Amino acid sequence: MSIPTIIVEQLHKSFGHRQVLDEVNFRVTSGEMVALIGPSGSGKSTLMRHLVGLTCGNRGRGGRVELMGREVQASGRLRRASRGERCRIGYIFQQFNLVGRLSVLSNVLIGRLGSMPRARALLGRFTEQERQRARACLARVGLEEMTNQRANTLSGGQMQRVAIARVLMQDADVILADEPIASLDPRSAREVMEILSRIHAEDGRTVIVTLHQVDVARRYCHRAIALKDGRLYFDGAISELTDARLQSLYENAGLDELRAGEALGAHASPLNRQSDTTQPPTTPVMA
Repeated sequence: MSIPTIIVEQLHKSFGHRQVLDEVNFRVTSGEMVALIGPSGSGKSTLMRHLVGLTCGNRGRGGRVELMGREVQASGRLRRASRGERCRIGYIFQQFNLVGRLSVLSNVLIGRLGSMPRARALLGRFTEQERQRARACLARVGLEEMTNQRANTLSGGQMQRVAIARVLMQDADVILADEPIASLDPRSAREVMEILSRIHAEDGRTVIVTLHQVDVARRYCHRAIALKDGRLYFDGAISELTDARLQSLYENAGLDELRAGEALGAHASPLNRQSDTTQPPTTPVMA
């Protein structure tokens, strides 16, 4: 039996009187590439922030998050982590989080800071070997010719590729990508997803990516976890995510999110518009 890389148990989160996550449970094994989908406001980004320890669940509800054998949080309290442990988790943001005035190479080298001696990290002194490794990371995302260019002169797609190279420089075992293609044009979005897919296939890294485009999830991921109103609606093979289930998942969100991935070149089967006496499940699969 595969040992889970990520364990989420009984996770609850509310902001004031609004329940954002409600009894979420799932496990991800090493080497999976998982799509986290659901309508806007379903709790996807909040869940991702819990996985990396940027947000805590509600206290007193017994929720727990564990990554690679280390407890990230339990019962609404964060656990301390060493610099080495934190470096094993790479986070890719929708808005890139690059330092615009720095060069592309310098932004990639930032991924090394958590693994360096503190004194050298504070001074920003990198060895030639580290610089060569950063260039190799840029080559993997197709930007080896832009090492000296300022980050704020890049396109959105290029910025996101630099962010991926930074995670590669960090040498993270788990990559959490929070809507990495939401603000990109179709061509750039396709390039970013192909890079993430290739990294997963070649390195065996665990990848969780939040997506609005269901067609993109079907094309690049083998498993999907779907949230609806903060609860786990679906968790299984992407092939089992039928059009009927998708119709129910997005029934109050319109069909725009379902079809957003068509521009990326994915071939989606149309939603079944015929009447169906069999109603899709509307309760969480793991409740």
